[in-house]
Amino acid sequence: MPKPEIIGSARSTYTRVVRMVCEEKGIDYVLTETPLGAPELLVIHPLGKMPVLRHGDVQLFESKAIASYLDRSFPGVDIFPSDPCLAALTEQWVSLVNTVMDRTLIRTYLYAYIAPKTPDGKPDRAAIEAVMPAVREQLGILDRAVAKTGYLVGDQFTFADINLLPILDRVRLAPEGAEALAAAGHLAAYYDRHAARPSFVRTTPPAGPPGRAKPN
Repeated sequence: MPKPEIIGSARSTYTRVVRMVCEEKGIDYVLTETPLGAPELLVIHPLGKMPVLRHGDVQLFESKAIASYLDRSFPGVDIFPSDPCLAALTEQWVSLVNTVMDRTLIRTYLYAYIAPKTPDGKPDRAAIEAVMPAVREQLGILDRAVAKTGYLVGDQFTFADINLLPILDRVRLAPEGAEALAAAGHLAAYYDRHAARPSFVRTTPPAGPPGRAKPN
């Protein structure tokens, strides 16, 4: 069986999530660096988003689906708990982060810095100021969630944590995000603790957002 091939960009938060799964489980994988919308992505993902996975005859898109497949297909630590309640809690936090918090923290707040729609290309201060109450509110929700055990789910490191950490890493790169994260004391300690994990360190991305494929 060939190595799992992750097709995406090291700069993508969700590509990093899948790479962290491989690192946590000790899976020998290949990262094929590619821009958003590249033909290699469109072969598997109908919208050309990243990451996608190719493993023998298996082709998958969406990071959660890829992570589930890798967790069930390879030995090593389980990143999705087998206990029904803990498994449901993992799904709960992944769903909230992916459907609500990613849109606030990355697609709105961070993109106002890295992909502003301003005429001069400078950070969109109006968008930043408008979204900051939601940024602080959502970091506060996460702060309370990790306060008791230092994990999102029970007292173990799960896919819920893997799915969140790359987003927090990006948020702290901009000044208001860094300040809001530092003010959430439990969440800041949570980030610092888990940012030392080898899986997180070995997947540290280069600076900048993922590039886009050039039109033909």
